[in-house]
Amino acid sequence: MFHLLVAYGGWPDGGGSISNRRIYIKSDEEPGPLVLNEGGRLDATKVSRFPALLMTEVGGDGPQLARVVYITSVVQGPTETAIQYVAENGIKPIPNEDIESFASQLGISRNALTHTHWDVKQADLFKFLLMNQQKAQPASQVFSLEAIHQPQPSLVSIMMPFAAEFDPVYAAIQSAVNSLGLKPMRADNFWEHHYVIQDIVNLIARARVVICDLSSKNPNVFYEAGIAHALGKEVILIAQSQDDVPFDLRHIRYVKYLNNAQGLSVLSDAIASRIQTVIGQ
Repeated sequence: MFHLLVAYGGWPDGGGSISNRRIYIKSDEEPGPLVLNEGGRLDATKVSRFPALLMTEVGGDGPQLARVVYITSVVQGPTETAIQYVAENGIKPIPNEDIESFASQLGISRNALTHTHWDVKQADLFKFLLMNQQKAQPASQVFSLEAIHQPQPSLVSIMMPFAAEFDPVYAAIQSAVNSLGLKPMRADNFWEHHYVIQDIVNLIARARVVICDLSSKNPNVFYEAGIAHALGKEVILIAQSQDDVPFDLRHIRYVKYLNNAQGLSVLSDAIASRIQTVIGQ
C-alpha cells in the first residue's frame, strides 16, 4: 500500500501542503481506516507506516518526476493540510512517463495523474519498483534472477563457510532467527538445481534478510554478499575479526563476535535485535 500525492507545481523538499478538498481518502471505504482516525482525520502515526509517491501532475508546472518519501508529520487545518516528509534516498526520482506506462499495475487511472489530489493505493510500491528495476537490467549470463519475484517474507538466508568450526555459529544464528518466528536457511539445506550457484542466488533473492559471515575471508561469502547488496536486500554482516572485513565493506556496520559460548550468546542476541530493527517487529 502507498500514498499517491499529485500536485500541479510538484512538491518542495521536506514539506508541502494540499487542499482538504483534494484529499480523496474516505473513512467508510478501504483502505481509509488504515490511515484515518475514528474522527475521519488523517492519523500521522498510521500515515507514516506506508511509503508515499510524490509527483508533479503530468503536464504540470514542475519537474516531471516522482519521488518516494515517508510522511513524518500531518497537520490538518480548516482548509489545508500541511505535511512533512523525508526522501527514500535509495530510490532515484522516477520520470512521470514511467509512472504513466505502469499506472495500471499500480492501480492508478490515467486521469489521476493529471490533477492535484491525495489518495491511497493498494499496490505494493516497493515490489513494483524492484520488479521493474530487474526487468530494466541486462539478464545475467551466469544465473537466473527470476526468484526475485518469489519473495518469502519469513526467510532469513545465511551465507557462511561450511567448515565444521562454524557449526556452533550457525546454531547461534538459527536460534536468533527462530526466536523471531522466522525461517533460517543456508545453501546446504536444500537442492533445487544442478548448479549450486543458482540455489544460492535463489536463497538470496527470496529472502527478507541475508546474514553474511565474513570470517576467514571466505571468497564465496564475499561474492554472495555482493549479490545480496546488488539485489537491494537487507544484509547483516558479521565477522570474528575486523581483518576479515574487505576494505570495500568497512564503511558498513557489522557485528563482531567471538566463537565461544559467551561470544555466540552475545552474537545471537545482537542478530535478533538487528533483525527486529530491519523488519520493524
